[in-house]
Amino acid sequence: MFVVIFGRMSCPFCVRAKHLAEHLEKAGKIEGYRYVDMPSEGVTKEDIAKTAGKPIHTVPQVFVDQVHVGGFTEFDQFVRDKQLLAG
Repeated sequence: MFVVIFGRMSCPFCVRAKHLAEHLEKAGKIEGYRYVDMPSEGVTKEDIAKTAGKPIHTVPQVFVDQVHVGGFTEFDQFVRDKQLLAG
């Protein structure tokens, strides 16, 4: 599994999503992740909306293996549902 997170470093939920991905990577539960700092890389919510296939109003936006998962809450739930941090 490869995770891509689009966000801003000034956003607390973006930082939490990044830390969760770091933890998953260190635990060997994902093969890696990429954090895209939207302002520094010139990425807009409209750009993400094209990839996600729906309007984007908040950040972070998380993709797992190129599939849109949602924001931090949805990413956290995805991890729980897949039991990636269990045991």
